[in-house]
Amino acid sequence: MKRPVVLLTGGGTAGHVSVNEALIPFFSEKGYELHYIGSHDGIEKEIIGDGHSEVTYHAIQSGKLRRYFSMKNFTDPFRVGAGVLQAYGIIRKLKPEIIFSKGGFVSVPVVLAAKMAKVPVVTHESDVTPGLANKIALPFSNHIFTVFEQTLQYVPAEKATCTGSIIRPELFHGNRQEGLRIAKLSGQKPVLIVMGGSQGSAVLNEAIRSDLPSILNDFEVIHLCGRGHKDSSLHGQEGYAQFEYVTEELPHLLAASDFAVSRAGSNAIFELLAIRKPMLLIPLSASKSRGDQILNASHFKKLGLAEVIQEEEVGQRPFSEELRSFRSEEDNLLQKMHATALPKTPDVMVDLILSYRHLR
Repeated sequence: MKRPVVLLTGGGTAGHVSVNEALIPFFSEKGYELHYIGSHDGIEKEIIGDGHSEVTYHAIQSGKLRRYFSMKNFTDPFRVGAGVLQAYGIIRKLKPEIIFSKGGFVSVPVVLAAKMAKVPVVTHESDVTPGLANKIALPFSNHIFTVFEQTLQYVPAEKATCTGSIIRPELFHGNRQEGLRIAKLSGQKPVLIVMGGSQGSAVLNEAIRSDLPSILNDFEVIHLCGRGHKDSSLHGQEGYAQFEYVTEELPHLLAASDFAVSRAGSNAIFELLAIRKPMLLIPLSASKSRGDQILNASHFKKLGLAEVIQEEEVGQRPFSEELRSFRSEEDNLLQKMHATALPKTPDVMVDLILSYRHLR
């Protein structure tokens, strides 16, 4: 007997993929055959297509959704159109019970095709305000889950539910000693993990490396610097470990860490909250984004869950001084963190998603 099918989509950044990755084992446990539609060369191809043999990966064309002028704005709509036709063919062949979309530009053709094929779609929005892809997809989605309560004011009330964040279970099972071994650190000083996102952050990289000797007086450092951004001159530097990007090692590296400096993507900050890591957030500036990270960081700051430095303020004083100021707030941050409820587990989210599978 053929197993029922669930189709997942989302990509462009690790944040658009990690939620789907957390859900995969729990859909499998319920007996579903899993398929994923992503791009030909996005990070979702590496994380899902190459990293999950239990999921069949389908690549389609997709155009980037830009808020600025580019000549590609004239050609990418044709790529989106081609992607819709490709996704429609896949959906008609697979006949999934439901499609779960995490957003990102590759999800738009999938959601449009799902509407044409009359397959229900549940969308997930992680940021305070919906991203452009989800804004386009929302009229064609049957329901949207949000992480932030405030997001409900931006979406139709009749088809929106605030479910909170979804955290990968493996993050709770990291081993500190294994993390120290992977990073080749002693653990004799507090360990600071620096996370610039899957693509890295030139601002964070420069802030850390320009003041590294002073920072290493107070911390050992695990630096996730992004692909192509390792500094060969720092290879072998005692107390400093740099990685372009990590997957299976991340739970252990987080367990080894006492403090975190991070961009303010929703998935990252809720994961740090869930594992109770005091965080200093440096959101992507409004000049480089739609301002979603600024809103995320502001919300966490208001709740006393994080310290925040705006990107434009980085470099106004040595970063080692910023870190000493941040470290002085450790007790206050941890107190607020421990007072917050833990997020929903992926198995609960899977049940919520499947409850919409009979909608058309």
